[in-house]
Amino acid sequence: MDQESSMGAGHLQEEEAPAAMAKSAKRRGKQQRREGGGARKRRQQQQEYRLVSYEELPEYMKENEFILNHYRSEWPLLHAFLSVFSWHNETINIWTHLLGFFLFLGLTLWHLAQYFPQVAHLIGHLSWPISKVAENVSSNIGDVLSAASPLFPPGAASFMQASPGLAMAAAAGAGPTTRWPFFVFLAGAMFCLMSSCACHLLSCHSHRLNLFLIRLDYTGIAVMIVVSFFPPIYYIFQCEPRWQLAYLSAISLAGAATVYALMSPRLSDAKYRAHRALLFVGMGLSGVVPAVHAAAVNWHEPRRNVTLAYEGAMAASYLVGTAFYLTRVPERWRPGMFDLCGQSHQIFHLLVIAGALAHYGAAIVFLRVRDEMGCPAN
Repeated sequence: MDQESSMGAGHLQEEEAPAAMAKSAKRRGKQQRREGGGARKRRQQQQEYRLVSYEELPEYMKENEFILNHYRSEWPLLHAFLSVFSWHNETINIWTHLLGFFLFLGLTLWHLAQYFPQVAHLIGHLSWPISKVAENVSSNIGDVLSAASPLFPPGAASFMQASPGLAMAAAAGAGPTTRWPFFVFLAGAMFCLMSSCACHLLSCHSHRLNLFLIRLDYTGIAVMIVVSFFPPIYYIFQCEPRWQLAYLSAISLAGAATVYALMSPRLSDAKYRAHRALLFVGMGLSGVVPAVHAAAVNWHEPRRNVTLAYEGAMAASYLVGTAFYLTRVPERWRPGMFDLCGQSHQIFHLLVIAGALAHYGAAIVFLRVRDEMGCPAN
């Protein structure tokens, strides 16, 4: 009996062994498939998020055929955002305007601190290094022109020598002049720089976001041009409110019309690059009329040449930058050589910041002059 039981148990174990082995093999197969699927997924993601060539881009991302490689194409939003810290053909475009944004943010906070003790207290607690950089930039603008004082009339030279830094002009908070046009300009500059930065950073995500960010970028440029008119027109024509209102209204309407035109999907196409540039140049050149009027009204003002020097530097920076944008030099001459560094759009970005800083210097002078002179009593 015991022998029969042991034989039966042996047969049962022999029958169960293949089933157990089959189950084990099945489990190993599932595990291998899972591991294989994970590896395939990782390889697919690495392949999907690699930098690609111009020829591999979807049509809506083909902007400059002379930049041949190092493109991000249809990356997830998080990956696109984190690519701010990686090296590709938009890295310098992103960082030039990102740093420019923080520079103008520092200038804004520094000037606000001159008028509002609460802001000064906050900045003191935060100890932002950018505020120190902004203070140095602001105070050194006047010192740079002081070195060039022989180029200006005697009255202007004495003004420059009497001011240890043109930043002291804006710090003269006791003056009667309102500051909002000055801060509107700073806010517009920051909006332009940040919208440009966002466009270059995130437009590689999808067609829909690409179109939205390109329009935002164009809007930022238009806003920058419009608000650049506010300090000179407001302060120069402060004693002539009808001219002041007429010029500010005209440039604001021109800016709104330009933004409306740029909302057309057709104008976002790369082949309409020249049309877009001409719209912006036309907006800028509309300032010739109030500029000539202002020069005629203030012809005998000794600081006239100081502001003309600043505004001339601004105009030259913007026009030369636009020329680089349109011609796509130097990458046109050597396609592929300037994919990462030295391309025309990077030069354009640097010249935009240079022009904005030059106009900032002019706005400081306009503010100082109006603080000193006020308006004659009627």
